[in-house]
Amino acid sequence: MSALRKLAGQTAIYGLSSIVARFINFLLVPLYTSTFVFEPAEYGVVTALYAWTAFLNVVLTFGMETTYFRFATKDHVKDNPDGGRVLYATATYGLLLPALLFMALGGVFSGPIAGGLGFGAYASSVLMLVCIIGIDAITTIPMARLRQQGRPWKFAAINLLSVAVNVGLSVFFILYCMKRTNMGQSNALIDAVYDPSLGVGYVFAINLAATAVKLLVLLPSFPALRAREPQLLRALYAFGAPLMIAGLAGMVNETADRVILKYLLPADVADAEIGIYGACYKLAVLITLFIQAFRMGAEPFFFSHAKEKDSRETFARIMNVFVAVCMSAFLVVMLFLDLFKWFIPNPAYHEGLRVVPILMLANVFLGIYYNQSVWYKLTDRPRVGSTISMIGAAITIVLLFALIPSLGYLGAAWATFICYAAMAAISYAWGQRYYPIPYNVSRVLLYMAGAVVLWWGAEQVPLEGVVKYVVRSAVLLGYVAMVWRKERGALLRTAQ
Repeated sequence: MSALRKLAGQTAIYGLSSIVARFINFLLVPLYTSTFVFEPAEYGVVTALYAWTAFLNVVLTFGMETTYFRFATKDHVKDNPDGGRVLYATATYGLLLPALLFMALGGVFSGPIAGGLGFGAYASSVLMLVCIIGIDAITTIPMARLRQQGRPWKFAAINLLSVAVNVGLSVFFILYCMKRTNMGQSNALIDAVYDPSLGVGYVFAINLAATAVKLLVLLPSFPALRAREPQLLRALYAFGAPLMIAGLAGMVNETADRVILKYLLPADVADAEIGIYGACYKLAVLITLFIQAFRMGAEPFFFSHAKEKDSRETFARIMNVFVAVCMSAFLVVMLFLDLFKWFIPNPAYHEGLRVVPILMLANVFLGIYYNQSVWYKLTDRPRVGSTISMIGAAITIVLLFALIPSLGYLGAAWATFICYAAMAAISYAWGQRYYPIPYNVSRVLLYMAGAVVLWWGAEQVPLEGVVKYVVRSAVLLGYVAMVWRKERGALLRTAQ
């Protein structure tokens, strides 16, 4: 099997779980934003708290996932019969103990923490979030080990089980119990199991249950505590620290907009604006899902194939295909946005749809940056990633404070776009100096510009009804055909 086929296969399988998981969560948005469930201000609480969760996840995982992949390829680990077992145990327990301490402290101080974040009425939700974050950290290495061992099907099965629990409980407690209660249609079953006072807390309670199920499934695979090696742990922390800093800066870029909106907008509209922005952000899901699936397959792939002949040419071809797929997803959403918007059924949210194209293009640039990051990981320069991410974070913070007061959440969207475009450009220029990869920059830009022009052109044509969708479908198919014509030869050569 060729390298590219292997990457495509593993990306597809990882995507089966990741895409299904996040897409189903996307499908839950109509549930959360429908009438008689959450108004924009209530959904804003969910959006803002999950933004904080992203920051804390990065801190608690400490770059250990990428560190684990890197150390698993080192000769002193591969050549030692017990090397893999010791590495697995050391990395697992290197995250377990801090996670347990975090959950203990979070449990004790959940009330003050909630008050400090401006959500004093949601202390129970903060407590549940603390547990979710801690459990996610604990399961990081066992899940990474499945990827490192090339076991994507088991990885997918565990994630899908967690998703099934999340969906099942969401349908029951929110769609059935909460919605019927708010409509004045309660019954004996609902009265017995549903507590209306918990409100949006049910979102976090359901997430906690799903996360706990994942932990229970993985427990039998946890290594023996005695197998860990303190000296190795120090090396893992040393390698992971700059990656954690990079990840933390990355979270500033990804989620600071939802945090800062809370404090820069008037208090009487902040939660509602965050809710609108967060709901419309979900419409970029087709691109973000593909990027996540790609990263899961690509990171171990890049490490294991870096020494192969023509590896850099392969990486360049992967970039072309990656951008083409992302921009195809962009066209799917933007050409049919008037259909996708009904995934957010409450019209109160629809004013935020103008941020969708900006955020989708921003995430394409983020994906390009992730694709390029192979160069500093393969050259053992993790601090480069930290530096670029911190530059991006600085750009984000400056632009958020400059644009949000006048533009609101539209300013947050533009700040995100500019940040990711800058990070991709910096990484490309820096990487070509130390690990040159023959990226076809003109083709990448052609794919991006071509998709944007086709969408803009379609918007200028005043068509309605079936004719409109037929024409737009033809535009989409034409773009895909153009991409296939451009990449077919390279793909076939790589697959041989």
